[in-house]
Amino acid sequence: MKPRALLFLFAAALLLAGPQAPTPKGACAVCGMDVAPYPAWASCVVFKDGAMSWFDGPKDLFTFLTDMKQYAPRRKAEDVTAIQVKEYYHLKSVDAHRAFYVIGSDVMGPMGAELVPFASEADAKEFMRDHHGKKILTFKEITAHVLKELD
Repeated sequence: MKPRALLFLFAAALLLAGPQAPTPKGACAVCGMDVAPYPAWASCVVFKDGAMSWFDGPKDLFTFLTDMKQYAPRRKAEDVTAIQVKEYYHLKSVDAHRAFYVIGSDVMGPMGAELVPFASEADAKEFMRDHHGKKILTFKEITAHVLKELD
């Protein structure tokens, strides 16, 4: 097979596989903890210029989003192009805006009590039953007050 044909097949396979989540790296933009040892919890914000801020879990991601002036004074909400969280059951990156988050469960993240994300409400309900969760929240329902209750 010609090299050009192999390159085409490789590119086609990548497209069929769908977008790949970036590899977590660096320090959490909120607490400074290394993110790489916790890929199942890693969350990120992607900015217009291609820069990424990583977090060791959704709780720190939302802490960042609710107070960007403190954690990224040179950035604005308008600079954000994507926000990803890792879905708990299947460990796939999902759009944080579309995820469902369980709070108050017996599952702890790298920094303790955590917002546990799910791609579907059905999975969130199943998890809540199995792990004694207290409530399911959407992206818009997560406020600084909710985050303080997790600490």
